[in-house]
Amino acid sequence: MEVKKLSISWQFLIVLVLILQILSALDFDPYRVLGVSRTASQADIKKAYKKLAREWHPDKNKDPGAEDRFIQISKAYEILSNEEKRTNYDHYGDAGENQGYQKQQQREYRFRHFHENFYFDESFFHFPFNSERRDSTDEKYLLHFAHYVNEVVPDSFRKPYLIKITSDWCFSCVHIEPVWKETVQELEGLGVGIGVVHAGYERRLAHHLGAHSTPSILGIINGKVSFFHNAVVRENLRQFVESLLPGNLVEKVTSVSLSSSVTPSQLTAFAYKDYLSFGYVYVGLRGAEEMTRQYNVNVYVPTILIFKEHITKPADVIQARGLKKQVIEDFITQNKYLLAARLTSQKLFHELCPVKRSHRQRKYCVVLLTAEASKLSKPFEAFLSFALANTQDTVRFVHVYSNRQQEFASTLLPDSEAFQGQSAVSILERRNTAGKAVFKTLEDPWTGSENDKFTLLGYLDQLRKDPAFLSSEAVLPELTDELAPVFLLRWFYSASDYLADFRESMFHSNWREMMPLLSLIFSALFILFGTVIVQAFSDSNDERESHPPEKEEVPEKPGKTEPSFPKENSSKVPKKGFVEVTELTDVTYTSNLVRLRPGHMNVVLILSNSTKTSLLQKFAVEVYTFTGSSCLHFSFLSLDKHREWLEYLLEFAQDAAPIPNQYDKHFMERDYTGYVLALNGHKKYFCLFKPQKIVEEEESRGKSPCGLGPKPLKGKLSKLSLWMERLLEGSLQRFYIPSWPELD
Repeated sequence: MEVKKLSISWQFLIVLVLILQILSALDFDPYRVLGVSRTASQADIKKAYKKLAREWHPDKNKDPGAEDRFIQISKAYEILSNEEKRTNYDHYGDAGENQGYQKQQQREYRFRHFHENFYFDESFFHFPFNSERRDSTDEKYLLHFAHYVNEVVPDSFRKPYLIKITSDWCFSCVHIEPVWKETVQELEGLGVGIGVVHAGYERRLAHHLGAHSTPSILGIINGKVSFFHNAVVRENLRQFVESLLPGNLVEKVTSVSLSSSVTPSQLTAFAYKDYLSFGYVYVGLRGAEEMTRQYNVNVYVPTILIFKEHITKPADVIQARGLKKQVIEDFITQNKYLLAARLTSQKLFHELCPVKRSHRQRKYCVVLLTAEASKLSKPFEAFLSFALANTQDTVRFVHVYSNRQQEFASTLLPDSEAFQGQSAVSILERRNTAGKAVFKTLEDPWTGSENDKFTLLGYLDQLRKDPAFLSSEAVLPELTDELAPVFLLRWFYSASDYLADFRESMFHSNWREMMPLLSLIFSALFILFGTVIVQAFSDSNDERESHPPEKEEVPEKPGKTEPSFPKENSSKVPKKGFVEVTELTDVTYTSNLVRLRPGHMNVVLILSNSTKTSLLQKFAVEVYTFTGSSCLHFSFLSLDKHREWLEYLLEFAQDAAPIPNQYDKHFMERDYTGYVLALNGHKKYFCLFKPQKIVEEEESRGKSPCGLGPKPLKGKLSKLSLWMERLLEGSLQRFYIPSWPELD
C-alpha cells in the first residue's frame, strides 16, 4: 500500500513539474525580461540587453540561477532584435516564423470543435473562403520574403515566374481558384515557376512587390515585376506568360545557312539564351525538303540538331516522338558549350575551367592564345580538330583573343617576344577562386603542324600520369567582359525600362499607387514655373539698373555727392538722396579699414586730383543703388599721395596686370585711376575692379592719353554696378594679404 502511494506521489510530482514548465514557457515575456516597453526602439533594446548580459553573465555572477537568467535574456534579445520575430510575438504571442499561420489554424480548429460540440449544422459554417476549407494546392507554392529574394529573383533570369497574391476572407480569390489551379498544372509542366504570397502573413513581401489589393497576379522575369490586368481565364494567363519572354528567342530558319539549333520550347530557349541561339523549321513548308535531306532528318519524328563550330554537320542529334522537357534540357546542357569555346568573361571562365575541388575532380583547360583575325587559320583549325578527337572528360579546350585579353595572355607566356604575332598553347589548372593557377606552356609557337599535335598529346599523357607536371605557378588576372554593353547602351536600356514602367503605372495603377508620382510631377512643375517667374522679374530689374539715364553733372560737395535720378525710379532708390564718400587718409585709415567690423566692407575708388570730380560723379551714380546696405562703406583714395600703398596691395593680386600703353607722360608711371578696391578689414582680403580699356579707342582717333576728357573718364566705371552685384553675391575672386600696410 505504501509503495502504491509512493508511486502515485511520484506521478503527481512529475505532472506538476511539467505543468509548471508549460506555464513558465507561456508566461515568458521578452519585454519584461529586458525591462523595456513594447514601444521601445532597437537602441533601447540593445542598451538594456548589454546591461543585463554584463550583470548576469555566468562567468561574473556566481548566483545559482545566473545561467538560466542569462539564457532568458539572450532569448528575449534574439526575439526583440529581429523585426519579423518581434512582430509575430506582438501579434500571436510567439516568435516562430510561421506561428501566425499556425495560430490562425488553431483558432479555426477550436472554433470548428466548438460548434460541433453544440451540434450546429455543418453547412451553416461552410464558408468557401475559410483557409481550412481552401484547396491545399497553394500551400506548396507559398513564398516568404527571404525565399523570394534569395531564390526566386536569381532564378527569374532563367525562367519566368507567375505569382498570385491572396488573403483570407477574399471572395474574388475563391472565384479564380479553379482557373488558377488548371493554369498552374499546365505552366508548371512547361517550366514556369509558380508562387503564392499570402498578404495577411507576408505583408512585407506583398508591399515589396507593389500589390495593394487581393487577388493580384504578377509575373517576374529578369528580376522585373509585371502585373496581370486582364480577365482571369486560362488563355489570358498563358498569353501573359508568353508576353514576359523576349520576342526574338526562337528564329524561323528557312535556308541551309543554319547557325542555330531547333527547339520546341520558348522557355528552354530563355533558360539557355546566354549559351545558344535557337531556331525552328516547319518541315511541311517549301524549302524545308533540302534541309531535311542534307541533315538526314526524319520528318515524322520531332528532331533537335545541335550545331557548333561547323554548320555543315550537326555536333549532336536527338529524335523521339515524345520529347519531354527534362530530356530536352539534359540534351542541351550536355552541348551548350562549343568544342573550343572562346573565353569572353570571367563568368564563362569559371564555368569552363572550374576550380579543383579534390584530387579526383581535377579539371584541366587547354588554352589557345591567338590573334582575333586568325580564327579560321590553320592553327585554329588544327586546335579544333585536336579538341574534336579528345576523349578525356577532365580536359576542356578553349581559346582566347590575345589582343583583347592582353594581361591574361602575357601571364601565360613566359617570353612574349618569342611568341610575338604567333599562337601559343598552354595547359592550366585553377587552384582557387582568387586566380591562383598552375600551368605549362608549349615551348614553341603553335602552328597547327603534326609535330605540334604530338607534342601537345605528349604533354597531356604526362599530365595524366603526374599532376605535378604543371610546374609554373601564377595568379591569373580577371578576364575583361568583352560582350558587356557600352555605357550609352546600358543607359538606353534603363531609360526604356523606366518608360515602360511609367506607361504601365499610368494606364493600370490605381490612384493610391499614383499619388507619389503625381506629387513628384506637380512639385517639379511648381518649382519650374516659380523659377521662371522669379527669373523674369530679376531680369527686368537688371535691365533697368544696367541702362541708367544720362545724369547731369552737379558741383561736388565735400564728402557728399548727389546723383540725379529720374522720377520713375524714385520709388526704388534708397532713402538718402546722396552717396556719402569719405577720403581714405592716415586719420580715417584705422576706423574705415583696419578696425572695420566683421561682415563690413569698404569700397574704395582710386583717383587723382585731375580726375577727382568726374570719377566721383560717375562712382556715385554706379554705387547709389547699393547704399541701402549698412555693411558697405564708400571711400576714395588719392593716387598722388598713396601710390606706394596701392602698388604694395596690387602685388597680391595675381590678375592685376596693368593696362598696356597707359602711362603718364610726365612721370612715366602706370595709371591706376578708375580702379576700385573692395576691402574686408576683418578677414584681410580685397576684391579688385579694373576700368574699361578705352585708351586704344582714343589713340585711334589721334588723341593723346593725357588729354582724356570727362566722358572717357566716366566710361572707366561703366560696368561697376555689375561688379558690385557680383561682390554682394560673393562670386568675385579674393586676394588675401598677411596684414594691412601702413598708409603713409
